[in-house]
Amino acid sequence: YYITSSIGLTLFGDEESSIDVLLKKSDIALYEAKRSGRNTYRIFTPEMQASIDSSTSLVDALRRALQNNEFTLYYQPQVNETGHVMGAEALLRWTPPNAEIISPLTFIAAAEESGLIVPIGDWVVEQCFRQLQRWQQRPDTSGLKLSINISADQFHQADFATKICDGIKRFNINPNRITLELTESAVLQRVDQVVQRMLE
Repeated sequence: YYITSSIGLTLFGDEESSIDVLLKKSDIALYEAKRSGRNTYRIFTPEMQASIDSSTSLVDALRRALQNNEFTLYYQPQVNETGHVMGAEALLRWTPPNAEIISPLTFIAAAEESGLIVPIGDWVVEQCFRQLQRWQQRPDTSGLKLSINISADQFHQADFATKICDGIKRFNINPNRITLELTESAVLQRVDQVVQRMLE
């Protein structure tokens, strides 16, 4: 048996800290050691606490954003070699009231770590299906395709295929107009399950 260890340390001395506070700091440092690849150690710093506080605030704000409908989809045109628009890719942006638009680079990692990526992804799919339905009703846009980015966590939900199929029926849209884009990480996990879900 080969055993490795991840260790979280905290220093204490002059300041008055309860045992609970010291253990909490050690635990934060341990989490950092595990995040750094394991089999290492980290010493607690105030920056670690600030990072956790910031991450917690971001997740809380994302939860409110989902409840308050603060997300917006932008549709980036996709063109062929002659410049003719063939479809679009849906791009998610967070648009808090009275603030600048927030790029996914700022919030997607927090959404994935907190599990909020699944309800956010479900919202994106729903909005994309609504958009496709609107496009299908106009002769000049009825042939457009729409690409939707799907997160690994969303794809690996047991009811993912059912949700997609139900949405297609509910909005009465042509499934040939939908492209679901997956990251490599989604495809490389649980390959047998991935193949079955793709077939569904």
